[in-house]
Amino acid sequence: MFPVAAGIAMASILLGLNFGVHTIDNGHIGVYYRGGALLEKTSGPGYNFMFPLVDTMRSVQTTMQTDKVTNVPCGTQGGVILYFDRIEVVNKLHPSSVMDTVRQFTADYDKPLIFDKVHHELNQFCSSHTLQEVYVDKFDQIDEHLQKALQDSITTLAPGLEVMAVRVTKPKIPEQIKRAYEEMETEKTKLLISQQRQKVVEKDAETERKRGVIEAEKYAMIQKIKTDAIVLEKEELRKISEIEDATNLARQKGIVDAEAYKQMKESEANQAKLTPAYLEYSRFQALSNNTKIFFGPDIPTYFGSLLTEQTEGTTTSLP
Repeated sequence: MFPVAAGIAMASILLGLNFGVHTIDNGHIGVYYRGGALLEKTSGPGYNFMFPLVDTMRSVQTTMQTDKVTNVPCGTQGGVILYFDRIEVVNKLHPSSVMDTVRQFTADYDKPLIFDKVHHELNQFCSSHTLQEVYVDKFDQIDEHLQKALQDSITTLAPGLEVMAVRVTKPKIPEQIKRAYEEMETEKTKLLISQQRQKVVEKDAETERKRGVIEAEKYAMIQKIKTDAIVLEKEELRKISEIEDATNLARQKGIVDAEAYKQMKESEANQAKLTPAYLEYSRFQALSNNTKIFFGPDIPTYFGSLLTEQTEGTTTSLP
């Protein structure tokens, strides 16, 4: 009797231990409930123990996670209903805020703080914008708008939860409107192609114009270089001519100066000769040069005829 009871008790203990021992994955924190009440107890990754059949455990992720909100309806300002297939919210709960967040919003805190808030904020955005703005013009602003709106709300309600990013997929619109947008996009594409073709033509024309300007500038530069070379050559010839003229002028001036100096020196020499004694010497020298001696019996007759010829203006030489 006692061995059977002991076996049953041992089996119960082992079974209880089996249900009481549990594991928590890395990046998670365990929170515990007893009779539906949250206990002031948490446990980290690894093996942990709780009272079986009495306590229950919920694992709360504290690393970065992505919540996917699907099939979100959205009514635009004009009354058109859109559907967003998927909105992804990347968020992270700080480990030190796990107890406060779970205490206020349960272990499924992301439902009221993220899922429900995404629906609310997206409808607020759509109701204040037209279909064109939601689907085209301001579609790239929706993710930033949702991230800011979620973070502002969560900062007040659950400070330990951080929204890292929001990714929004293109919404579904009524098929008729979709075809109209596709046709409009086709026309826009054609217009863009036409504009790009026009830009190419304008670019080619601009290139040709620039090429012409470059060629003209090149020709003008070459002509300027040639003109400058000619001017430089003429300037060099002018300088050479001026040098030659200056040289000839200096040479002529030297000759004139030398002649004048010679005449001046001769004049000074002649002035130095004009002494009474030299003048007397010169007089006698002149007289001796003009004195002639005649010999023969016809001297009287010759002098008579000579005097007669001098009187008449003729001179006859002595035979």
